[in-house]
Amino acid sequence: MTGAYPSVVVRVVCAVLSPFIVMFGLYVIAHGHYGPGGGFAGGVFAAVGVVLPRLTLPEALSYRLVPPIVGTLAGAIGMLLFLVIAAVPILLGGAFLDYGAIELAGVGEPRVRYLGILLVEIAVGIAVFGAMVLIFDVLAGRGRE
Repeated sequence: MTGAYPSVVVRVVCAVLSPFIVMFGLYVIAHGHYGPGGGFAGGVFAAVGVVLPRLTLPEALSYRLVPPIVGTLAGAIGMLLFLVIAAVPILLGGAFLDYGAIELAGVGEPRVRYLGILLVEIAVGIAVFGAMVLIFDVLAGRGRE
C-alpha cells in the first residue's frame, strides 16, 4: 500500500529521515572501495531513501519528488557506465576490469586501480539504486508512467 500513512508522526519522521538515508547511501558508495559497503549496499540505502516517502507521504507528492522514470533511467545509465568502465582495460590490451592496464601520466598503477574500483562502485550504486526503485514502482503499479 502506498500513500499517506495515517500517523502524522510517522509521516514527519520518514520525511525528515529520507534525505539522511540517501546521504548515507552515497557515503557507503563513496567509501566502499576501501572499506565495508560498496555500490550494492549504498545503492540499496539510497533507494530506501526514495521508497520510504512513497510508503508514507501522499502518493502525488512522493512521485513528484522522484518520478517513476528515475528508476528506469538510473538503472540503465548505471549498467551502461559499468560496462564502459569495465571494458576500457580491454581496449588498452588488458583484461576485463583490470585497471592496471591503464596508463595515466604521473599516476602510479595502485592509484589507477583505486580510481577504477571507485568508478565501478559508483556505477554499481547507480544501477542498484535504479533497479530497486524500479522494482518498487512496478510492484506498486506505477512502473510505466
